[in-house]
Amino acid sequence: MKSYLKHYIDGQWVDSQGGTRHEVIDPSTEQPVSEIMLGSQADVDKAVAAAKNAFKTYSQTSVDERIALLERIIEEYKARIPDLAAATSEEMGAPIGFAQMAQAPAGLGYFMGTLAALKEFEFEERVGKNRVVHEPIGVVAMITPWNWPLNQICAKVAPALAAGDTMVLKPSEEAPGNAIILAEILDKAGVPAGVFNLVNGNGPVVGAALSSHKDVDMVSFTGSTRAGIAVAQAAAPTVKRVHQELGGKAPNLVLKGANLPEVLPPTIAGVLANSGQSCIAPTRLLVHDSQVADATNVVKGIMEATKVDAASVMGAHIGPVVNKAQYEKIQGLIQSAIDEGATLVTGGTGRPDGRNAGFFVKPTLLTDVTPDMRIYREETFGPVATITKYTDDDDPIEMANDTVYGLSATISGDPAEAAKVAPKLRAGLVTINAWSGGGGTPFGGYKQSGNGREGGKYGIADFMELKTIVGEPA
Repeated sequence: MKSYLKHYIDGQWVDSQGGTRHEVIDPSTEQPVSEIMLGSQADVDKAVAAAKNAFKTYSQTSVDERIALLERIIEEYKARIPDLAAATSEEMGAPIGFAQMAQAPAGLGYFMGTLAALKEFEFEERVGKNRVVHEPIGVVAMITPWNWPLNQICAKVAPALAAGDTMVLKPSEEAPGNAIILAEILDKAGVPAGVFNLVNGNGPVVGAALSSHKDVDMVSFTGSTRAGIAVAQAAAPTVKRVHQELGGKAPNLVLKGANLPEVLPPTIAGVLANSGQSCIAPTRLLVHDSQVADATNVVKGIMEATKVDAASVMGAHIGPVVNKAQYEKIQGLIQSAIDEGATLVTGGTGRPDGRNAGFFVKPTLLTDVTPDMRIYREETFGPVATITKYTDDDDPIEMANDTVYGLSATISGDPAEAAKVAPKLRAGLVTINAWSGGGGTPFGGYKQSGNGREGGKYGIADFMELKTIVGEPA
């Protein structure tokens, strides 16, 4: 079992001050795979103090210096992709092939995209006789999730470094190993002491301490809407910036007359990728009643062709979900749908045949799902799709928007027709015959899916303050 019992503070690996040990469970085996030390208020105070002190000098570095730093990080990151993938796979259950091809490279993508954006970023502009400048915001607290851990960590660390900020990261205690390796990468690349700090811990202690800390200027959080509300409440007394990417319940609006065998596979892929543990998974299919039977057959075939296996096995399959709590939540939502009158087409509750351990979920399709059902409303975060029919008398756009969330929305059908629908969907990301976003574009949500954006020049801007300077000599 790997031990990660130290925090990275002020350029050094240091012992926790009053922390407690925590075992990380391999979701494929339900056995411990690593251990960390959950941090304390004292650990947070030490890390924030280091970041605050480092900000005095790092905020004054030139753009060229930050470009060179990002370039060094990218090279060190590339060399550690096998290690990053292995840690991610064994801790959160992504199949090792998927971790190597998607999970680990996702973080690299954010560093590369930020580097490109930094080279073009306009740090100041003239407005009449006045000057408006972008300046580093200060000390940023970063609280990140387990489902795409490197993606979400690097979506914050990269723009913060580009902006001239300093930071304290609290990665998820469910998947901390990849963050430890990233700290090693940043250290080797020459990130100055105190600029990047890592304190492992849980939300109620370390997350709350960071969110409420008087010397933290901004908190950037990715996770559930419930937890995001708690972060915002903790941050409110200090009136710091709160930057959030929260939950989702993405619709997949299937346009009437769509070529289903052509357009559904690339969008249903988003329901299955990462075992359904993606906040933009388009799980809520809205299908015209004339095509419900055909859509059911297409999706059923995809689900039943999807293999489930351990994360350590190389191949094209999905792995387990991250932990027992998530497994039980998904089981409960599937059962609630059945109890409320939905039709189970394939999959269902319980583990796949032949498995008596591990948090494995059957790829599942439910039809006859109506908007009043829990599974239509709540984020499932598993390989589960639902089909809800609409008729000529219904407004499918209104049905798609009928959610408290607004992170993403998918349209399946003729691209020209879909382009007319896209402006009417209340979501930060709208995809047509696809499910994931594009490089260099802003990522974030409407409504209860959060506020602020990550990615490209938009991400850099969100980690900066704006200052207006009046009265300078011409």
